[in-house]
Amino acid sequence: MATRSPAVDPRAVVHPDARLGRDVSVGPYAVIGPGVVIGDRCRLASHVVIEGPTEIGPDNVISALAVVGGPPQDLKYRDEPTRLTIGARNRIREYVTIHRGTAAGGGETRVGDDSLFMAYTHVAHDCRVGDRTVFGNAATLAGHVEVGDDAQVGAFSGVHQFCRVARHAFIGGYSVVTRDALPWVVTVGNRARSHGLNLVGLERKGYPPETIQALKRCYMTLFRSKLLLEEALGRVAGELGHVAEVRYFVDFVRTSQRGVSR
Repeated sequence: MATRSPAVDPRAVVHPDARLGRDVSVGPYAVIGPGVVIGDRCRLASHVVIEGPTEIGPDNVISALAVVGGPPQDLKYRDEPTRLTIGARNRIREYVTIHRGTAAGGGETRVGDDSLFMAYTHVAHDCRVGDRTVFGNAATLAGHVEVGDDAQVGAFSGVHQFCRVARHAFIGGYSVVTRDALPWVVTVGNRARSHGLNLVGLERKGYPPETIQALKRCYMTLFRSKLLLEEALGRVAGELGHVAEVRYFVDFVRTSQRGVSR
């Protein structure tokens, strides 16, 4: 199949140092700064702003008025060179902001593949976002937040800096998350608490009944029994450690620095 050169609207501003891949389209009044690399077949709507250093993989769609790769909102930032890296096939909707990293936080913000960032989502400096995540309208990540694969953050929710959102976590709308959000668990509220396993999500993802049952036992032992947490973790690891999902759950709780939303 023949490849095409980038299609840049004449009203857009593209810095000569920016690199655009094959079959990229750039809408009117978009601004692409120096140090920006845009992968093949990306679609940039009108008034998009991309600042560098930023590298964006192939097949991303960025809607109008999104600002990607802007400087971090951190008072310690002194214009040192930091970067943003975005994977492939993400949908970044209107007014989304995703900022570069800070030197103190490792110098890089990273976003994986196949995620949806609904309108007004904010991803702050030094965040790490996995694959296949979904962010509702105006969901906000403070700095240094880690979000695992397949996690969902509901509309108008905020995640405190240095928190972790586990794989397959489900954060309900309008929540304030100040501790780590557990995997496969519904986390909701201000301040957010866990409300049991996301059974509907587990079934939709095709988890077998025996895995779902093991995760139920894991959750109930850890958070609904009268055991001390360390004792409960040891019991779950001994009885259910042969299940990979349970091992991840136990490891996530054990490695938490901020504590988990219980």
